[in-house]
Amino acid sequence: MNATIATTTEIVLPGIVEPDGLQVQVRELPAPAHGQVVLRMDATGVSFAEQQMRLGKYFDQPPFPFVPGYDVVGTVVAVGPGVDPALELHRFAVVTKVGGWASHLIVEAADLVPVPDGVDAAAAETVVVNGVTAWQMMYRTAKVKRGDTIVVLGANGGVGSTLVQLARHAGIKVIGTASPRHHDAVRELGAIPVDYRDPALYSRIREIAPDGVDAVFDHVGGAGLQESWKLLRRGGCLVNYGSAATKDEQGNAMLPVLKLFGRLLLWNFLPNGKRAGFYNFWAGKRFRPAAFRARLAEDLTQVLRLVGAGALTPQIAARIPLSETASALALAESRTVLGKVVIVPES
Repeated sequence: MNATIATTTEIVLPGIVEPDGLQVQVRELPAPAHGQVVLRMDATGVSFAEQQMRLGKYFDQPPFPFVPGYDVVGTVVAVGPGVDPALELHRFAVVTKVGGWASHLIVEAADLVPVPDGVDAAAAETVVVNGVTAWQMMYRTAKVKRGDTIVVLGANGGVGSTLVQLARHAGIKVIGTASPRHHDAVRELGAIPVDYRDPALYSRIREIAPDGVDAVFDHVGGAGLQESWKLLRRGGCLVNYGSAATKDEQGNAMLPVLKLFGRLLLWNFLPNGKRAGFYNFWAGKRFRPAAFRARLAEDLTQVLRLVGAGALTPQIAARIPLSETASALALAESRTVLGKVVIVPES
């Protein structure tokens, strides 16, 4: 590829549409500017964030139309001025928030995190945002430790399955909710499975952990958040990182988030020794970008190291070519899969 123009194929979200409303566009990519590189996509994927963006419900998403794609694993194929040419032909992971559903994209060189040799691109992709999210919620937010007991809602999902594995590797007991079809897989990951549709779900968890739990990781929100809070023992921490229960509600996308913030803030003032917080992947990026970047690189490097060592097994639900991203999004939204739906280049 020369220093002036490359061609990229992108998947565009034109507005609030069904998955089959995604559009494919091919355009010329400008040469990378100072401090930038061109990344050839080796793997990207579908996370809950893109599912919310499709409905216009993701906080701080750009105006339509735009190219989704929260994270990417790719190979550097060109560098801009001020970037070490030695980066070329090496594989890196990068968190983009948007723009990842593309065959080639321009990113800041400073945001690149090396992927260890021998780690498959799709395997690395499953733990970029999911792995960092799980790692930071466990160790930076909840501060769990060996011997603790935690509850993971959605233990079959991308973040959930990563949380389960990280926790078990650290000597932590895990109770994980999932539909019965995923119970064997959740059990293999190391968690005690509980049917998330069971009307007596929270009573069942209390039977398993009668003294309460040390942390609950809840991406559902809604009415069940109160029950998650009640599961905690003194000193426990509720970490909310989404509002899946309100994903399909009409109206202002910020309203469910504001309600969550208000409720969690109020609970922190109760004199029961418990903590509650909302995990925001992007916290600190605007005001302390260098610290944010360093923390992200440190945590992702730890997660990728565990993948390379075989201590963390990425859960790949499917590998789907970029041109079939609509099918990938529909599959991810079906809630029938274990792990992450990964988008790969055309064969």
